[in-house]
Amino acid sequence: MKESIDLNNLPAHISVIMDGNGRWAKQKGFTDRIFGHRNAIQAVRETIEGCGELGVKYLTLYAFSTENWNRPKAEVMALMSLLVSTINEELPTMMKNQVRLKAIGNIESLPDKSQRELLAAMNKTANNTGLTLVLALSYSGKWDLVQAAKKLAEKVEKGELKASDIDDSMMDNHLSTAGMPDPDLMIRTGGDHRISNFMLWQLAYAELYIFEDLFWPDFRKVHLYQAIVDFQMRERRFGKTSEQVKSEG
Repeated sequence: MKESIDLNNLPAHISVIMDGNGRWAKQKGFTDRIFGHRNAIQAVRETIEGCGELGVKYLTLYAFSTENWNRPKAEVMALMSLLVSTINEELPTMMKNQVRLKAIGNIESLPDKSQRELLAAMNKTANNTGLTLVLALSYSGKWDLVQAAKKLAEKVEKGELKASDIDDSMMDNHLSTAGMPDPDLMIRTGGDHRISNFMLWQLAYAELYIFEDLFWPDFRKVHLYQAIVDFQMRERRFGKTSEQVKSEG
């Protein structure tokens, strides 16, 4: 599968909705959902390695949504603890492989320890030149749009900006993903056919690849390659006709 990938036609940015951890745990006979989250670390590791080896520039993982705060408190606290331990364990590998860590979302809503460990890892990897790994934490697409709108409104109130000046580019520059390319490919495991309040603006023209019968803990490099090969077979028209795309190509 890897040999089928055209390295000159890679998605610059891949985003992933890592769904199915709880269902995977239940399928294995465990009542504690955190069992699924712990066993998903290998899937994360292989996805990062696979993207880095191919030369993908950006990988965004939807790790914790704003809606996830509504889950049982024990599960939320276990997830936050797992976040800290995983970052600490993976940091040497990220440094070795030149992975740069970033985060998007309402980071201030995370527990203090999670914030400290996350920011420390981001600072340590800031000058790395390989894959940029973006963790979406306490994130939602609606939150992102609202915070961007507030920033723009404040500038209008201060007289720094006219409302008539606001356009797509300006919106891009005020989202949490400012400076990053929009995702070309969004992968979702677990079979659900929705984007679940994830990057609502940025996914406008992303190609979607849904794994119907695969839960996230079982995701491996071969599945990443499968999604990329499928992506490369698609015609991306961006509102144009097939004839226009072919003539421009």
